[in-house]
Amino acid sequence: MKKIQSLRDSLMSWYKANHRDLPWRKATNPYHIGVSEVMLQQTQVTTVLPYYRRFLKRFPRLERLARADLQDVLKVWEGLGYYARARNLHRAAGFILNHHQGIIPDRWDDFRKLPGVGDYIAAAVLSIAFEKPYAVVDGNVKRVLARLLLEEAPLNRSTSIKIFKEAADRLLTPRDPGTFNQALMELGAMVCKPQQPLCSACPIQGLCLAYETGRVDEYPKKLKKSPAPQFNIAVGVVFKNSSVLITRRKPEGLLGGLWEFPGGKIQNHEKAKDACIREIKEETSLSVGVDTYLGRIKHAYTHFKIIMDVFCCSYHCGKVKLNGPVDHRWIKLENLDDYPFPKANHKFFPLLKKFAATARKGDITKSGQAGNDLRLEIDNLAKS
Repeated sequence: MKKIQSLRDSLMSWYKANHRDLPWRKATNPYHIGVSEVMLQQTQVTTVLPYYRRFLKRFPRLERLARADLQDVLKVWEGLGYYARARNLHRAAGFILNHHQGIIPDRWDDFRKLPGVGDYIAAAVLSIAFEKPYAVVDGNVKRVLARLLLEEAPLNRSTSIKIFKEAADRLLTPRDPGTFNQALMELGAMVCKPQQPLCSACPIQGLCLAYETGRVDEYPKKLKKSPAPQFNIAVGVVFKNSSVLITRRKPEGLLGGLWEFPGGKIQNHEKAKDACIREIKEETSLSVGVDTYLGRIKHAYTHFKIIMDVFCCSYHCGKVKLNGPVDHRWIKLENLDDYPFPKANHKFFPLLKKFAATARKGDITKSGQAGNDLRLEIDNLAKS
């Protein structure tokens, strides 16, 4: 018990003197703390910072978020990724407004029932906002514990979470548990890094078994992952007069609720151009012709990668009847920024607009040279 208390005291003293000055650490509003914790899931602090400020400027109160249109929420979240977080945050705000009179519950069972809330979010918000004694276990914490205790359980094995949770519970201080949780996460982020940890700056170095035995580089243990699968996608920007067609994905699932250009997977032995025409027909019932190959975009998601061939197409005939998407719009290219799109689409937006501006001088369907000129730019962008 003396060693645990020594660890607590050393860690808390280090944190108070060395923690990063982050806006959510100054927050006392449980809603603001909750927003930050949702955003920080699987996302780096530097990425979250501008989104956190922008989100709270747009939705400063829980009631404002609850009453907002989901499309507005997704637009503010656009680019942050893992869009289920935004959808669940929106749903949770509505649930709190309707079932808890707009007051965020401070009991585990009630908070855990909120849409999208798992053990991590519940422990983080309840400990930081309400000083409840729940230990937080994220990737940083697991790495610290693995080295501290020479824990053999692989970080990325689902059954290992119970082992790390029990260890974190034993270390948690009942006094100011929120600060302790933040201190342990901060130690993992700033000192006990995955590569080249700064052991000389570690406040609990004297208690770390990995450091004592010279085995820091061996921990944490991880199971080898299978290579991420790769899919080839064909996408078509369908021009009709001076407008283009966009479709909206179903509200649930990957990229749920976002807008995109119609398209889909290229089948075996199928040419990308043919796949583009086929996918547009299957999704929208429209007959189109491919006029220009715009370029190739590469994008990586968490569990898979895509190679996307993008074409400029012209509308031939038909009326939109959706199969898969839940909505569609014919919009002006200059209005693209009004809609939330996946990041992969954003990679070719600037070049699409430049292509259209060049082609506007003539016929959009006869602007092959504009496409050829831009293709090199897009290919360079895709490699970046």
